[in-house]
Amino acid sequence: MTRICPKCSYARKSSDEAPEWQCPSCQVAYIKASGEPVVASRYGTPAAESRSTTSGLLKWSVALGLLGLAIFLGKPLWSRQQAQPAVASGVQPQVTLYATEWCGYCAATRKLFEQKGITYTELDIEKTTAGYDGFKKLGGSGVPVIVIDDKVIHGFDERALHKNLQPWFKES
Repeated sequence: MTRICPKCSYARKSSDEAPEWQCPSCQVAYIKASGEPVVASRYGTPAAESRSTTSGLLKWSVALGLLGLAIFLGKPLWSRQQAQPAVASGVQPQVTLYATEWCGYCAATRKLFEQKGITYTELDIEKTTAGYDGFKKLGGSGVPVIVIDDKVIHGFDERALHKNLQPWFKES
């Protein structure tokens, strides 16, 4: 069988001493199965191999992207499932308010809790050692700091309070 080089169109002769996989004229190596010349990439690997590596990388990137999207979209479902057992028991979570007398946001938090019927424990950080120690332990740098079971809310964040206490709010 006569092999013709696709690069230089040299027709191989029986007297040529170059290996069967290499063109005697231009020294290009051929891929044995297809007869195509092997073009080395800049890293020394054949182009055919680098194409398969690139496509493999692309497949993994797409798979990881889809996994990330599934986790991102599934997160609201997981958070609802975790919140349901506390609501199902019907018992309001323990609420602790670290506050001061003079703070307007602390007063707004107290007013919201009273309007919505939320029972809570208030610890004044200026008058009680337990209040001050708990406030510092939670990383408080301003008041109010509200603890709902194990969730800590720094500052008066009405949206976060509604999110965490909505099932126990009484209609006013």
